[in-house]
Amino acid sequence: MARVSGAVRVLIVDDDPLVRAGLSLMLDGANGIAVVAEAADGDEVPAAVDAHAPHVVLMDLRMPRVDGLTATRRLRGRAGPPEVVVLTTFDTDENVLLALRAGASGFLLKDTPPQQIVDAVLRVAAGEPMLSPTITRRLMERVATEAGSYERARAALSGLSPRERDVVLAVARGRTNAEIAAELLMSVGTVKAHITHILTKLNLGNRTQIALLAHDAGLA
Repeated sequence: MARVSGAVRVLIVDDDPLVRAGLSLMLDGANGIAVVAEAADGDEVPAAVDAHAPHVVLMDLRMPRVDGLTATRRLRGRAGPPEVVVLTTFDTDENVLLALRAGASGFLLKDTPPQQIVDAVLRVAAGEPMLSPTITRRLMERVATEAGSYERARAALSGLSPRERDVVLAVARGRTNAEIAAELLMSVGTVKAHITHILTKLNLGNRTQIALLAHDAGLA
């Protein structure tokens, strides 16, 4: 997805009308964010995206007809998809992994403080993933134990140049583009170019999936 200029356009997807209303009220009043549409189920997402062109989708997991995981996978299969932040009450390890591997750029709980939700929307719109700290710790423990993941990840990363591997490691540590540039003594534009090349080489959808692969490979 191209980086956002102007207000970040947000689509809220949740089957609870009170949750949608609360999120809309909170986000639409935040500087730099505009809530452009709401949807009550995952099956409404494609039409809402076509009609309103959001930059970020706040996605619930549990919905009656099409769940958030399925809706996220369908979005990632489209050209130029919006970024997805999963916002849910269910934080099991399996849900986190499935959401991130489906292409979500962030995973937050519904009891996350409002400012952190606002920050997450702005961060993923800028191309940087967002996970709550507790989820990050548990995720790292989980991916390290998945059978076969280490060998597959090492094989996938073997085709990268040493500089690209440095960038992968920095992404896995949660560094922003500016922090990576300062750490590796390169421009922010060069960092962005490296990340684009890495995504293409590894056939991945976003930075979060780069981080997952790095942790699978034991690099971080």
